[in-house]
Amino acid sequence: MAAFLYRLGRLAYRRRWFVAPAWLLLLVLTGIGSATLAEDNVESFEIPGTESQQTMDLLEERNPGMAAGGATGRVVFAAPDGEALTDPGNRSAVEAVVAEVAETPGLVSVADPFEAGTVSEDGTIAYAEVTYSDSIISDESQEALFEAAESGRDAGLTVEIGGDVAFEEEAGGGSELIGLAVAAVVLVITFGSFTAAGMPLLNAIIGVGVTLSVITISTRFFDLSQDSTILAMMLGIALAIDYSLFIASRYRHELSIGHDGEEATGRAVGTAGNAVVFAGMTVMIALIGLWVVGIPMLTQMGLAAAFAVAMAVIIALTMLPALFGFAKHRILGGRIPGLKMRDPEAEEETLGLRWVRMVTNHPIRVLVVVLAAVGLLAVPTTRLELGLPDEGSYSEEMTQRRAYDLLAEGFGPGFNGPLTVVVDAADSPDPEGAVAEVLAAVGELDNVVAAAPATPDGTGLNEAGDTGMVIVIPATGPSSADTEDLVHDIRDMSSEFESQAGASVLVTGPTAVIIDFNEKMADALAPYLAVVVGLSFLILILVFRSILVPLKAALGFLVTMAATFGATVAVFQWGWLADVIGLQQTGPIMSMLPIILIGLVFGLAMDYQVFLVTRMHEEHVHGMAATPSIVTGFQHGARVVAAAAIIMISVFGAFILGEDFIKQVGFALAFAVFIDAFVVRMTIVPAVLRLLGERAWWIPRWLDRVLPDVDVEGEKLRRMLDEEAAQPPTERASLP
Repeated sequence: MAAFLYRLGRLAYRRRWFVAPAWLLLLVLTGIGSATLAEDNVESFEIPGTESQQTMDLLEERNPGMAAGGATGRVVFAAPDGEALTDPGNRSAVEAVVAEVAETPGLVSVADPFEAGTVSEDGTIAYAEVTYSDSIISDESQEALFEAAESGRDAGLTVEIGGDVAFEEEAGGGSELIGLAVAAVVLVITFGSFTAAGMPLLNAIIGVGVTLSVITISTRFFDLSQDSTILAMMLGIALAIDYSLFIASRYRHELSIGHDGEEATGRAVGTAGNAVVFAGMTVMIALIGLWVVGIPMLTQMGLAAAFAVAMAVIIALTMLPALFGFAKHRILGGRIPGLKMRDPEAEEETLGLRWVRMVTNHPIRVLVVVLAAVGLLAVPTTRLELGLPDEGSYSEEMTQRRAYDLLAEGFGPGFNGPLTVVVDAADSPDPEGAVAEVLAAVGELDNVVAAAPATPDGTGLNEAGDTGMVIVIPATGPSSADTEDLVHDIRDMSSEFESQAGASVLVTGPTAVIIDFNEKMADALAPYLAVVVGLSFLILILVFRSILVPLKAALGFLVTMAATFGATVAVFQWGWLADVIGLQQTGPIMSMLPIILIGLVFGLAMDYQVFLVTRMHEEHVHGMAATPSIVTGFQHGARVVAAAAIIMISVFGAFILGEDFIKQVGFALAFAVFIDAFVVRMTIVPAVLRLLGERAWWIPRWLDRVLPDVDVEGEKLRRMLDEEAAQPPTERASLP
């Protein structure tokens, strides 16, 4: 592999006038394609293999009107203090708002609360159900709806809007620019040169531009969520800069020790580029492995992000060498006044060198202190709560949250999380009787406030008479454990009704979907970890030709995850630093965050493991003793790894400015990279390697013989180049 990459780097350097224009042409063509072929992102949420999804599919098949439709919502009214909505003046104001809502573009239906009976017992709160033709309400329709609500407020009522129709698209953009700006500053400080700092940035901008354009084009042919694009952009920016930084740093080092531009490029790509390839593979495995979960949205996110990682690797191995060809030795120039021109891998007295000496001189003390500190950070993990956000978790400044609270006040907390009980009576001799029996039995369960047929005729049956639907209102809220128990109690009744009435009972609805989603996440975690950790462990054995080093890397990952989950719980559940990151409302951690975070962080953690420990292994392979190889390898790699980690933290951290799920992902990834790079890889790893000594690089002989030699340290490449250099000039010229 190293020899192939060496030749690839030299080829890209020599053919720079072909490689660079080819990338720019690809950027232009994909940009044109994204502008002409793009479709809107589809925010679909399906959970195959769960009862809630099975029930929705059944409703769609038997009676599409029951299961699908346009955007829906509720216009919620509250009377002034001391008054009731049934008072003549207030009733007229409500009816006027309903009449104004009826004129909004795209409206299918609106139910007057006084005619539909959706007024609370004390008459102070009511709501009007609204349905629109499109699944996503248009800006024009939403503006008209909000204006209607405002007219009700002008009449003295409290009017709030909940449901799909109230969601406003957030103004996007800006976060990635903050990350790029911080990355530019870090690169300038690292290299002390505008020329050297600009190359990784230019490389990343081109690579991410092509990546996002291709992903946008794919929306023409596949359903893709907005979160998939954001995650791909987040990883694409961070990794494209990091991978380019590692190769550019090695290129400057090779130039500084006397190699010409083409040779330095070949050696940089053959060594640092080799590490980039294997680091990228571990991240891609973690992302592609999300298909194991079996949820289409997560599979889309994983594939889009894996494509971004692949592009980051490819452009670092091809476009960057071409840029070296244009810059040549000028990459060592462009010095910035006030900053020292540095070779990040130079052998000089640095803070990193003093740090690794302290760690290797006192490994046990260091491990005790660090692990105790990480243990404290991990304590909040014991209080981790998972869930999917509903309107009750929104900020109190949002109309959806105020509508949610009014409905809970007027109709009970369970009103915001109704359950849809479906009776499949296709094989029942008496479908209407089966629905009536289910209705009676469900109504007698604990924690049920009300149960009613879902059709106006009172039977609950569809037109074909083979499927019934009952709406159940729990006494407790959607996120309550008692509501979850109620869902399971209803589902447990299915076998009894199937034997007695020939009908099966299924449960769906938003609350049931959340319960099924959480359970599916929990069930998928073990197989996902087995696939990702297993394959990555094999890659690390291949890279380091060691058993203990990959094992230590995996254990270090557990330390990172414990601290990261602890910090995430402290911030997003307990509200620590909420004002600092602009968090408006605390609540459960998103159910899908742990599995996404585990995959991403494992891949990124192995990145730093490969980059840092590869330099240590390289020194050991070249004959240095165990402890000196740790110090020398750390000295060569620590400055670059630190710069790469800061860049990645900045890019991920900038996405904390986003909303909901992306805010949690951005914070968790930024914190995880900080812990993994500076605490685990740059502190715990050198300490453990020092304690293991030569045993760290032990591998069974039979396994050593079986494994292919990928030459990640470039030892074969070095021998090949040394042999070539030893040949007489005439013979050397004839070598391939």
